[in-house]
Amino acid sequence: MSLLDDLIKMDLSDTTEKIIAEYVWIGGSGMDLRSKARTLSGPVTDPSKLPKWNYDGSSTDQATGEDSEVILYPQAVFKDPFRRGNNILVMCDAYTPGGEPIPTNKRFNADKIFSHPNILAEEPWYGIEQEYTLLQKDVNWPLGWPLGGYPGPQGPYYCGVGADKAMGRDIVDSHYKACLYSGINISGINGEVMPGQWEFQVGPSVGISSGDQLWMARYILARITEIAGVVLSFDPKPIEGDWNGAGAHTNYSTKSMRKDGGINVIKKAIEKLGLRHKEHIVAYGEGNERRLTGRHETADINNFSWGVANRGASVRVGRDTEKAGKGYFEDRRPASNMDPYVVTSMIAETTILWNP
Repeated sequence: MSLLDDLIKMDLSDTTEKIIAEYVWIGGSGMDLRSKARTLSGPVTDPSKLPKWNYDGSSTDQATGEDSEVILYPQAVFKDPFRRGNNILVMCDAYTPGGEPIPTNKRFNADKIFSHPNILAEEPWYGIEQEYTLLQKDVNWPLGWPLGGYPGPQGPYYCGVGADKAMGRDIVDSHYKACLYSGINISGINGEVMPGQWEFQVGPSVGISSGDQLWMARYILARITEIAGVVLSFDPKPIEGDWNGAGAHTNYSTKSMRKDGGINVIKKAIEKLGLRHKEHIVAYGEGNERRLTGRHETADINNFSWGVANRGASVRVGRDTEKAGKGYFEDRRPASNMDPYVVTSMIAETTILWNP
């Protein structure tokens, strides 16, 4: 195995200027990530300098066999923590040969929203708290749990330390460092309330880059769990019963919210979100009704609420924001399997462009 390890870690920059570009895109389910690699003649950091590519959409449930070609448009470039050197990971979105975005391309519409002059002027910042669950391979049972059984009740696991409390820390820490290496603005990690469940945070990121970075962070995590032989789950309620679900709390602010007196802008934005609550819930992740029950630090899915420091509300305003009279708020409704392109652009569109 040592020779194989040596080959995997080989630095190509000593022998060739050529690099490997791993093109990454979102498959037909809206959550499955796909990727394939190609050789380029030299280092590239600007996505506009990268060639478009194609793939067989009939094999990803994104096209028919009779007309299967789907075109990848490079949108964001990251350093590759697996191949290293000058090699890169490329976040792409997908189009028909005629240049039309395919139905599962949610980035296209998000980019249109974020390109609106009123939204550009407000410089929307996002910080997304991505929760996820690590599962034992073949049995789909949380990592560290006894097979067919349960660990002790929730309480000691949140930010816990020890072999009986923190299951999978090596995976989590590897992901943290790999994201930093890649240029993703990952801002932290922590163990979550349910054992085997963890969280990483991406942000602050501006506009469309928030979605690009979160999707690439998910891809890197999927690759690391692949190496570790562990299954990655973004199910919003992986274990039924008295166990916390998994969300993707989305922290948000605009330039007006960050200025003195911004608390009034925040309150108006929250009011707008309440008026479009049902519309947002539909777009906030599949199976979210199993998570948003009013228990386990969630609000009931049918009722919109907000409060200061209230983790049982739909939207939470922090004590620091209340005290300063400006800052940000947290939308606690998005599920762990939400599409960040959809959620971030929808929050911006509702709070900045929409007039009730």
